[in-house]
Amino acid sequence: MNDHATLSRRTPRRFWGWGNVDSQLDAREQATVKALTGMLGARFEERPTPQVSEFDLPAPRIAPPPALAAQFSASPLDRLNHSAGKSYADLARMWLRQAPAAPDWVAFPEDEQAVIDILDWAQTSNVAVIPYGGGSSVCGGVEAAVGEGYAGAISLDMERLNRVLEVDPVSRAARIQAGALGPELEAQLKPHQLTLRHFPQSFEFSTLGGWIVTRAGGHYATQHTHIDDFVEATRMVTPSGVLQTRRLPGSGAGPAPDRLVLGSEGTLGVLTEAWMRLQSPPRFRASASLQFDDYLKAAECVRVLAQSGLNPSNCRLLDPLETLFSGVGDGLKAVLVLAFESADHPLQAWMARALELARDYGGSYDAAAVERSMAAQDSSEHRSGAAGAWRDAFLRMPYWRDPAVGLGVIMDTFETAITWERFADFYRSVKTDMARAIKQATGQEIQVSCRLTHVYPDGPAPYFTLATRSADGTVASALAAWREIKQAANESVISHGGTITHHHAVGRDHRSGYEREVDPLFRRMLAAAKQTVDPQGILNPGVLYDPLHRPIGITGALTR
Repeated sequence: MNDHATLSRRTPRRFWGWGNVDSQLDAREQATVKALTGMLGARFEERPTPQVSEFDLPAPRIAPPPALAAQFSASPLDRLNHSAGKSYADLARMWLRQAPAAPDWVAFPEDEQAVIDILDWAQTSNVAVIPYGGGSSVCGGVEAAVGEGYAGAISLDMERLNRVLEVDPVSRAARIQAGALGPELEAQLKPHQLTLRHFPQSFEFSTLGGWIVTRAGGHYATQHTHIDDFVEATRMVTPSGVLQTRRLPGSGAGPAPDRLVLGSEGTLGVLTEAWMRLQSPPRFRASASLQFDDYLKAAECVRVLAQSGLNPSNCRLLDPLETLFSGVGDGLKAVLVLAFESADHPLQAWMARALELARDYGGSYDAAAVERSMAAQDSSEHRSGAAGAWRDAFLRMPYWRDPAVGLGVIMDTFETAITWERFADFYRSVKTDMARAIKQATGQEIQVSCRLTHVYPDGPAPYFTLATRSADGTVASALAAWREIKQAANESVISHGGTITHHHAVGRDHRSGYEREVDPLFRRMLAAAKQTVDPQGILNPGVLYDPLHRPIGITGALTR
């Protein structure tokens, strides 16, 4: 046991924000944060960041078994780092020095057998277990808000199961442990000249297992939009045994077992490894940034592109206000960030046809910049201009948010998906609903912005961004306002026909919408499956649904 120093072998993370403890904003980013907070009417000032010593955590209610104790930590830093994810509300509660429900212990299993042993002990001791990958959840998926019916709760950190175990270069697949962070698995695949090429915004601080059990979206705007598309087989430890699926390129043999693992959010078992389909790194790239005077005409263009079979790797449409948030426009025109990539062939024909379609819908672009992007043999050209600026802003946005939270600024996002024939009305209705909700909660006249992150032949995935501030500039009133705004966002996307989440998972914060979206009979089917693999209901209780005969209810950031 380790009561004082962290047992984590990774660089210490900020428990109160995004990134490692030594993460810093550069001068340009600091200026961006100051400009944004000033635009919202908040006065930028340096405020003391939360310190571990400011939190008074309750003593652990239970003790781990002696045989496993060396893999358990009760250090305040470990417990704080595992008490919440990285949503706005998670960070606001830390800035208020009010830790969310902290686990009694954090377990760092050394291997799969240790996972089995820990689950065996937890099941017989009535201890809730929250599987933990990188902790980047933004929907209340990893906090120990499990109710009063458990003797204790532990966070099961998978960081030590982080290796690529086997590579099949012929079939282009690899067996990878679930605790591998994005950079770790890519570094191990690089010598084989292969890549998974799944890059969510959280790539640096999220794991393969987390991607799979939350059905994470990646950087591809079409075709391979979710991690689902890369999963070949999975291995999951449950309190009732180990579930191993078979490696096959496809099968029609009944309901697919992997489909039950995907999106299970730690409620059915602990994913320990998976066989993943890989790719050769791209050799050819082409990119363009297009402007449109009419946003809905631009959306029509994106629909035609999604239905064309061209399958662009990037096809993200930013509405005029979103271009301001991302620093790629002046707020007057919509911007479409378009890109193609291939490991096999040049892309001039694909880009030429896409630009032809865009012109039909009023799109304009810098033809010389497009030619340079297709002629370039390295990645530098593709990271220049609006496309590069958008990419940089996308990756760094979580870092910008941290200091703003401490100033009473609310910066948050929510995403969904809707079919094309309903998109225009959906877009207008959600923006109207959210402007009303923000005005009611904060008194501010604020509009939400929108970008299309992923597009399908039958519909887009709109991703909304909001930035506002509390009425009195305090974090406490901002958090209270966020709760009102978040409930309104959940209600708006569901009532207007969208999904409660396209790729951010359900957790606790989206569970009320999930219960309205999914047929009650299916939720009972899931609960019955959980009863089979987790009869005591110890795995991540309160996420997605309640265990049978053990009601937890919706808890977490929306209710605490």
